[in-house]
Amino acid sequence: MQTYAYGYPRLGRKREYKSLIEGYWQGKIPEAELTAGLDALEAERLQTYQRFVDRFPVGELSLYDPMLDTALILGLYPNGGRLEDYFALARGERALELTKWFNTNYHYLVPEIPFADGQPPAFRVAWNKPLEAFRKSPNGFPYVIGPYTFLRLSKGYPPEAFGTLLRALIPAYAELFRSLKAAGASMIHVDEPAWALDVPPEHVALIREAYEALGRAADLMVFTYYDSVDFLETLYDLPVRGIGLDLVHGAENLETLQRAGFPADKILVAGVVDGRNIWKTDLRKAAQQVEALRRWTQAEVWLSNAGPLYHLPVTVEVETRLDPALQERIAFATERLVELRLLKTLLTDGETEEVRRWNAYAHPIDHWHRPEVRERVRRLEPADFSRALPYAERSRLQKERLRLPPFPTTTIGSFPQTEDLRRARTAYRAGKLPEAEYKALIQERIRYVIQVQEELGLDVLVHGEFERSDMVEFFAERLEGFAITQHGWILSYGTRVYRPPILYGDVRRPQPMTLAEITYAQSLTAKPVKGMLTGPVTMLAWSFVREDIPVHEVAFQIALAIQDEVRDLEAAGIRVIQIDEPAFRERAPLKRRRWPEYFDWAVKAFRLASRARPETQIHTHMCYSEFNEIIEYIDALDADVISIEATRSRGEVIQAFERHRYARQIGPGVYDVHSPAIPSIELMEAILERAIRVIPPENIWVNPDCGLKTRRWEEVIPSLRNMVAAARRLRERHGAAVPAS
Repeated sequence: MQTYAYGYPRLGRKREYKSLIEGYWQGKIPEAELTAGLDALEAERLQTYQRFVDRFPVGELSLYDPMLDTALILGLYPNGGRLEDYFALARGERALELTKWFNTNYHYLVPEIPFADGQPPAFRVAWNKPLEAFRKSPNGFPYVIGPYTFLRLSKGYPPEAFGTLLRALIPAYAELFRSLKAAGASMIHVDEPAWALDVPPEHVALIREAYEALGRAADLMVFTYYDSVDFLETLYDLPVRGIGLDLVHGAENLETLQRAGFPADKILVAGVVDGRNIWKTDLRKAAQQVEALRRWTQAEVWLSNAGPLYHLPVTVEVETRLDPALQERIAFATERLVELRLLKTLLTDGETEEVRRWNAYAHPIDHWHRPEVRERVRRLEPADFSRALPYAERSRLQKERLRLPPFPTTTIGSFPQTEDLRRARTAYRAGKLPEAEYKALIQERIRYVIQVQEELGLDVLVHGEFERSDMVEFFAERLEGFAITQHGWILSYGTRVYRPPILYGDVRRPQPMTLAEITYAQSLTAKPVKGMLTGPVTMLAWSFVREDIPVHEVAFQIALAIQDEVRDLEAAGIRVIQIDEPAFRERAPLKRRRWPEYFDWAVKAFRLASRARPETQIHTHMCYSEFNEIIEYIDALDADVISIEATRSRGEVIQAFERHRYARQIGPGVYDVHSPAIPSIELMEAILERAIRVIPPENIWVNPDCGLKTRRWEEVIPSLRNMVAAARRLRERHGAAVPAS
């Protein structure tokens, strides 16, 4: 029996990946030092694999994103080997669009595949990155994103061209695989998570056609994860060496294996330890599952993780401040490797003392429960999920109260957090900076940002969120039932990291969380200042969540805590409150047949949290979502204003709202905050004019794509100045059509 692990985090224990690449961007690290540092980080990753498991892939490390790497491997973009060219596609003016990777909080760069005059591009092996990695580490399996996933997650071509494009990819992939086999690769790791999507019958036929050819080029181990494969049996006769299946999040995979078995001539790579959540694996149950697989099939079974491990922090070992009762119950990426080793021991040698000690903590404990919180959820009635008046009546009250100009301008919430501010927060948390001094610093920054926004001419202001390290972590620190790690960082995109809280118990708000900063900001200006909150679905999606009660109950607990905050803000005179839900689409199941159940509780959770007075304007923000797919559910949220990412898609996202006849107000993002580029007035105008074609001018807001925390002031101020100028031009051009507020 073999163990196999993949997706181990590239970030490093001390976030070396982030430090190296950002140091290069800032001109502090030369290219040679960057390359040497990344080589050392990759060597450490591979050594970690070797310590615990028998087999692993090589070539997973990316300078920014593996989908971008794949596009360059296939010659989709010019690649002269210069880092400047690579990073220009990731974060320059011609940067590719970002969107969520399946239903995770990792974002990938979306390749755009031209299909001019009905002809596919000339795909070829332009950069043999897998071969370079294999030559450095010939004891691993070269890593490749498979052709179906690459094409399914790309854009720029009509749906009817899918078959033509997939067939055009096959020769390039076959050439790549043959080169790896010729170099001595015994097997190739091919990632095909898109097989777990809803795959139409014509695509299944194309997948079979592709792998009939590719399986003869080399020995392939094809991995799919995040959910089940609906057409698993149809893959059994393909000439591939093995198939990796998610048996944690893909329950239907197990049903298929029990009913139909698995080919005896293939390796079944059984994903039995969770790659997305952190609770320790019950090794006895996992062993029973593996023994069942052995009974159902005569195939060789390997033990593996269910999904890539980069969704987990590097290791629990470095945590020193967690409650011991919690810490002994969790497993990060390194601990998942330990679990694979222990599971193999249990299955081959029987239960050892180490296995018994591990398994003693594979369950929650009772003292994390609060009966009063559960009773409050139990007593919810249908009326608790609706506001007092319909949107049309609320909108009239809000316009009278706010008296905003046409095309009102605002930002999404955060403003730049400079290095001195981050150092001050670190010192405050370590007890080295007095509380009074820290709070005075925060108030100084709030005064500054209010002054900046008024000078720029913004209409609805924000307090800047200088007291917040992260939009989820900030609230988790103030809610009972959450715990915060010290070093539990994971990648969101590129080098951007976040630290998911651990939601382990019942959730309660012991006291107001944002009131002091928001009301202080409002005291400095006559213009409305938005209350800034994070929604219940995003709090769930960007945390590691308990599994001992239904997820909708957890969402309603969080929603009630947020609702309490909304009521305190309203009582303090705050007229506009934004409840961000960037993860609303992200957390949806991959299978559409399970959407109604998910969106039922997700919509209810937002409506419960946002149950404000009619005259309070409720905003929400979403980024990098496929709005076309979920527009009816966005409508059901009943928010008064939604702000969305639109810059990298050049306003294409607006099409969803055109088809649905969305009646509420929309702020299409006109400033790509994930790029250092300063957008021109003309670029912003173009996006807004695209929106005006399908959305009544009186319903349009003007705002950036997302928060400004990671940008520099010298980028932000001119960008916002251009944004306000674009709004003023539109007022001159279209203002007559907009009733005075």
